[in-house]
Amino acid sequence: MAAFLSAGAEIIITPEPAQPAEGDNVTLAVQGLSGELLAYNWYAGPTLSLSYLVASYIVSTGDETPGPAHTGREAVRPDGGLDIQGALPGHSGTYILQTLNRQFQTEVGYGHMQVYEILAQPVVMANRTALVERRDTLHLMCSSPSPAEVRWFFNGDTLPIAVRLGLSPDGRVLTRHGVRREEAGAYQFGPERVAILQDSTARTGCTIRVDFNTSLTLWCVSRSCPEPEYVWAFNGRALRNDQDHLNISGMTAAQEGTYTCIAKNPKTLLSGSASVVVKLSAAAVVMTIVPVPTRPMEGQDVTLTVQGYPKDLLVYAWYRGPASEPNRLLSQLPSGNWIAGPAHTGREVGFPNCSLLVQKLNLTDAGRYTLKTVTLQGKTETLEVELQVARECAGGGGEGWLFSDKGSQKWGGGTLPPPADLGLPRWRSCLVCQNR
Repeated sequence: MAAFLSAGAEIIITPEPAQPAEGDNVTLAVQGLSGELLAYNWYAGPTLSLSYLVASYIVSTGDETPGPAHTGREAVRPDGGLDIQGALPGHSGTYILQTLNRQFQTEVGYGHMQVYEILAQPVVMANRTALVERRDTLHLMCSSPSPAEVRWFFNGDTLPIAVRLGLSPDGRVLTRHGVRREEAGAYQFGPERVAILQDSTARTGCTIRVDFNTSLTLWCVSRSCPEPEYVWAFNGRALRNDQDHLNISGMTAAQEGTYTCIAKNPKTLLSGSASVVVKLSAAAVVMTIVPVPTRPMEGQDVTLTVQGYPKDLLVYAWYRGPASEPNRLLSQLPSGNWIAGPAHTGREVGFPNCSLLVQKLNLTDAGRYTLKTVTLQGKTETLEVELQVARECAGGGGEGWLFSDKGSQKWGGGTLPPPADLGLPRWRSCLVCQNR
């Protein structure tokens, strides 16, 4: 187990027990949490991607919502840890904890867990044990009910595969032709011809252009024996990824730059590298808010419809007025968990696309609304919209003026001038009617 420290944060994740075996109950313990936290988000994967989301947990209520990567064995602890009941080898890999505080600031911690498979004792059988040098062929068969990879050793060293030494496709049958004493030795080469491919098959060239909010997988390929070890870097900074591929989820401007793969032969210690530049192919979509209907009447419902919201959304929050905690109506996490704020009246409902429904409007609902979005990478964006609410006249055929702090607008066919002072709050709108 390696405990990793995220850049700029002090969150440390360690498994307990440190080297769990198949079937063990494991806790990914967390150290270094600070501040008044709103939520925990656990991911089982190398990057912050919604497809890797295991669960979201609301600290104040204890509500937990499973994500796409939940296997039915995980549970988030109130202290931020993650319990895994009866861990399986498939639970091995990178885990990411993302915390969210009440100012919608995020911190990230990384950890890695290896769950060891309990293997049955293998049995090795030989076609014969008395052999004549340079004449006889030896067949060794490894028998085991486990589907695990088979590796062969001779006197404690990895056995080389030479001309007269071969393995079956599944690696379980070792054949030695014309047995000779002088064939001892180790054979390695590479890495050679290091290259980066796009989506495992397509050659990348020097530059890859990616549409906004789409995903990209870079593959590192090389000729090497034994298989090389991989290190990825972004703009010269090493990434926590030791695989032959790198996933870029939800492309944004923050992910533009140079990606480098370094392939290293663990035996020869030689290395080679390749780089590619990744850029956005088009300008980012501008987020907008449109009230529907645009001029709602008192008693109607209105939806503040959001267009162009970020697809790599972590959390959003709606405020009645400026974006401060006393004005928060509600906030919602990608798991669907939502949290009512101090200003919530029971008439506000949020949607996954960040839109806000306000039901049964009254005049006090008029005014400024603020939307704040936070992406998985911690990028924030704030947008405001002005909502006007009109009051319908008690009688028919009226005329008058619509007032707000933004000015006034004539309504109907009359010429009634605006009164000097209606004693209305700053953001209230009112329709003064005069019946014919």
